[in-house]
Amino acid sequence: MPLTDPVADMLTRIRNAVQVRHELVAMPASKVKSAIAGLMKEQGFIADYDVSGDEPNTQINVKLRYYSEGEPVITGLKRVSRPGLRVYVGHDEVPRYFGGLGVACISTSQGLLTGREAKRRGIGGELLFYVW
Repeated sequence: MPLTDPVADMLTRIRNAVQVRHELVAMPASKVKSAIAGLMKEQGFIADYDVSGDEPNTQINVKLRYYSEGEPVITGLKRVSRPGLRVYVGHDEVPRYFGGLGVACISTSQGLLTGREAKRRGIGGELLFYVW
């Protein structure tokens, strides 16, 4: 069954895995999901990710990150733009989330960027989600 919103499916899988303290979460792979996982790894929200399998059945495996006390690094994920209501922001209206503690993920013409990086480069795009 095809998914209407694969990004929301990815975020929901990660949110559910964090809630039950899983170490790994697997999902069907795509270029956008790989870029999101790369951005989350770069920002320190996940430990690692890898893409495995043959072409029609490729999987992306995300290794979640926890503090030494067992508390997850990801405390929340919020999808903003969705298929029924796309949300676009200009370079001057890129939001800060949780006063800069959260990260906004923006799909731009130069690829997936954090809100801070998009603002620094002076470009806007589609506001995909927040992670904190």
